[in-house]
Amino acid sequence: RALSQRDRHLAASLKTKHALIDRGLAWLKQPNNHIIAWHQEQYPQALRQIDSPPAFLFISGSLELLWHPQIAIVGSRQPSASGLEVAYHFAQNLAQKGFTITSGLARGIDTSAHFGALSHGKTIAALATGPDIAFPSKNQDLYEQIAELGTLITEHAPGIPALRSHFPARNRIIAGLSQGTVVIEAAIRSGALITARIAAELNKEVMAVPGSIHNPMAYGCHQLIREGAFLVEQPEEVAHIISCSTAGSTFQVKH
Repeated sequence: RALSQRDRHLAASLKTKHALIDRGLAWLKQPNNHIIAWHQEQYPQALRQIDSPPAFLFISGSLELLWHPQIAIVGSRQPSASGLEVAYHFAQNLAQKGFTITSGLARGIDTSAHFGALSHGKTIAALATGPDIAFPSKNQDLYEQIAELGTLITEHAPGIPALRSHFPARNRIIAGLSQGTVVIEAAIRSGALITARIAAELNKEVMAVPGSIHNPMAYGCHQLIREGAFLVEQPEEVAHIISCSTAGSTFQVKH
């Protein structure tokens, strides 16, 4: 008897699930790949404080790095040349000071920040895909460098592709892991602003680099500053703000 359309869909779904399980098991067998459940001791305490903490974390690279002092650097996927230079400089300088730079592996500011951190230190990339997928694909080389020298982290199992809804969820991991978030070029409607606002809700420091009034990619940063984010022009200011916050300073970000 011929299968009904519903039966065919069910069979296809089961086949896909079995393929993902096989892919996940193969990924886990590779060196330096880990799955950490929420109840385990290695689960980063900072992520327990975020909204809807992931039940499982899929991690490639160093687990210890997740516990290091982290600063998030995020921003536009279509930045100016100046924005790229600022992101690289801030990440490089802060990495030299011992901070781990956390971002989202997106093109633009994220990519520049990761490269700047790798030039003198460590970086963490929070992914909107499974841990075995580099997205965007043009960042494959960067993805591999971070897997070797830093840490890749995601709540999605191997084989899960990038979906629109994954990116705002990914941003809560970036904000949650980091002691503070620096925004470098972001439009008014930008995922970077989502990261910054999640950080503020978690009572973490939010900082923004101002830009030209003629650059729409600076408007989001200016909006954050109007809302109470710290205006920063040099990486040393970021390090100072984070140090004061850690020491129990009265620095507060307005909501």
